[in-house]
Amino acid sequence: MDVLERLQQYRQREKALAWGGTFADYLQLLRERPEIGRLAHARIYDMIASYGVEQTESGKRYNFFAPEIFGVEKVLERLVEEYFHSAARRLDVRKRILLLMGPVSGGKSTIVSMIKRGLEQYTRSDEGAIYAIKGCPMHEEPLHLIPRQLREEFSQEYGVYIEGNLCPACSLMVEKEYQGRIESIPVERILFSEEKRVGIGTFSPSDPKSQDIADLTGSVDFSTIAEYGSESDPRAYRFDGELNKANRGIMEFQEMLKADEKFLYNLLSLSQEGNFKAGRFALISADEMIVAHTNEAEYRAFISNKKNEALQSRIIVLPITYNLKASEEVKIYHKLIAQSDMQDVHIAPYALKVAAMFSILSRLKESRKQGMDLLKKMKLYDGEDVEGFKQKDVKELQAEAEGEGMSGIDPRYVINRISSALITKDTTCINALDILRALKHGLDQHTSINKEEKENLLNYLAAARKEYDEMAKKEVQRAFVYSYEESARTLFNNYLDNVEAYCNGYKVKDPITDEELDPDEKLMRSIEEQIGVSENAKKTFREELLIRLSSYARQGKSFDYNSHERLREAIEKKLFTDLKDIVKITTSAKTPDPEQLKRINAVMERLIDSHGYCHVCANELLKYAGSLLNR
Repeated sequence: MDVLERLQQYRQREKALAWGGTFADYLQLLRERPEIGRLAHARIYDMIASYGVEQTESGKRYNFFAPEIFGVEKVLERLVEEYFHSAARRLDVRKRILLLMGPVSGGKSTIVSMIKRGLEQYTRSDEGAIYAIKGCPMHEEPLHLIPRQLREEFSQEYGVYIEGNLCPACSLMVEKEYQGRIESIPVERILFSEEKRVGIGTFSPSDPKSQDIADLTGSVDFSTIAEYGSESDPRAYRFDGELNKANRGIMEFQEMLKADEKFLYNLLSLSQEGNFKAGRFALISADEMIVAHTNEAEYRAFISNKKNEALQSRIIVLPITYNLKASEEVKIYHKLIAQSDMQDVHIAPYALKVAAMFSILSRLKESRKQGMDLLKKMKLYDGEDVEGFKQKDVKELQAEAEGEGMSGIDPRYVINRISSALITKDTTCINALDILRALKHGLDQHTSINKEEKENLLNYLAAARKEYDEMAKKEVQRAFVYSYEESARTLFNNYLDNVEAYCNGYKVKDPITDEELDPDEKLMRSIEEQIGVSENAKKTFREELLIRLSSYARQGKSFDYNSHERLREAIEKKLFTDLKDIVKITTSAKTPDPEQLKRINAVMERLIDSHGYCHVCANELLKYAGSLLNR
C-alpha cells in the first residue's frame, strides 16, 4: 500500500468519526449511552482505565503510562486513585488544581503530555465519543440547554448529572436564532486536539508586562463593536482564551508559580466554582481539569507567602520524585536513545546499567540502619535481596528517607553524556567504561554543583565502576563456565546428593567403589562460601534447598541447574575459581596457543550469541576482565 492509499484511508476514517444532528437526536444517544454526558475528570479517568492495570509487587502499574514513565508506580497510583478516581466520582478533589511538584527531568511534563495525547485518541474511539453544541466557541456540553427548572427531573430519567450554564454566545443563539426551541439546536461530535485548540489548552507565563489576561479568558473584538453596538454583546467577543478552549478537557498551566498574580486569580473561582470571569459577562461555566507543574524551590517560596493562602487551599500537590530503580532507569535511557538516529552504534550490555547505578546512588539518602549502605539500598529498591536484608525491609527504608528522590543527577544530564560518548567515540560500539568516562568528564562542565557535591558524585562513579568490575568478571566467568557446563551440572548434582545425605543423616555412596562415606563437608562449604553462606547459616540454607527440592518433586517438576539462582551462582563461582588460572592465562595471552585460541573463540561466541555483545565489546570485555584478574 503506497502513501496516497494510506492517506485516502485516513481521510475515510476521519470522515466516519463525524456525527451531526439536533439536540433531540443527542438525547436519543444519551438515553442509550449515558456516559457521553460525563464530566472532564471522569472522562480522563475512564481513558486511563481503558488501557488496563496490572498488580505488581510494588503496587498497581497502569498500562497507559507504561510506555514512557518508569519506576514511579507509587506516584502514578496516587495520581490515578487519589486524584482522578475521586474526581471522577465528583468528590471535592475535582475542585482542586493538580500541581505536579518535583525536580527537573522527573517526568512531570511527560505525564501531562501523555494525558493530552491520550485524550486526543480517546475522543476518536466509540468509548470516548464527545458531543458539543455546533458552532459554540467553547464546544459546550449540549445538556446545558436544559432549563434549570427541569434538570432534576431530567437527570433522574436519563441517569446523568448536569453542571454548568450556557456560554454567552450559545445563550444568544438560543434566544435570537431558535426562539428557545432547544430541541432544534444543532449538535456535533467533536475530537479533542491540542493543535486545533479543542478540549486541550496550554498556558505558559511570559513577561507579565506584555502578557495579557486575554490569553486566558478571551478578548473583545474591537472591529465588531460598531456592528453590534456594545462590548457586552457576545458576538463582539472572542472566546478564544486557553480557559475557553480547554473546556470539556484539560488545561495545562506550565510553570504556574512563575505566573503573575493576576493570572492566578482566575483559577480561584474556576477551581472551586467551575466558572471564571471574562469581559462584561456573567460568570462563564467551564468543565476542565487544571494541571500545573513546578519545582520544589518555587513551591516552598509560594507557600511561604501568606497572600497565596486562598489559592494554596485549592491546590493538591503531588510530589513527582526521580525513579529509584536502576533497572527502570535503564528503560528511560533506552527510550531516549531510541528517539535518536544512533541505532547504528551498538551499546554493550551493562553500559547503560552503570550510568543508571550512578544516577540512582546520587538520589538515595543514607540509612541509619546498621549494615545498610547506598549500594545495598539501591539493590534492595531494585528487587534484589542483599546480605542481612530482604524486600520486606524496603518500606521501612523508604519511610525513614523523607524527600528521597527529590534531588540527585537527572536523566537529562546522563543522556547528554551518553550522547557525547555515542558521537565522539570513533567506533561502532560503546561500552560501560566509555560511558563512565563521559560522565566523569561532564562533571567539570556541571556548573551548578559545588566542590563537595562533585566529590560525592566522583565517589558514586567509583562505586558504579566497582560494581561493573564484578559484573564484567561474572560475564566472562559465565561464558567460560558454559564451555564446562557439563562439569557445572555434575558439581551441582554432587552437591545436592551431599546436602540430601547431610539433612537426612544418610551416608553417600561412592559411584566408583560403592563405599559408603560421610557427606563431603569440605565440598559443600567450598560451594556455599562462594555466596556468603556462613558456618552458622549452612544448616538453614541446606534445609531450605531440600524443601525446595521436595516442592518441585510434589509438583512433578525437575529440580535442575537453573532452578535455584543463588545455588547456580555458587556453582559457577566455584567452578570459575577452579578455572581462574586458565581464564587469567587465556584472557591475558598476547599470542595465544591453539588451545587458548579455541577457548577464546568459544567464549566470544557465547558472549555474542547469548549475552548481547558484538565482536568489538566482547573483545574489550575479555581484555578488561583479564586485566582485573591479573591485578
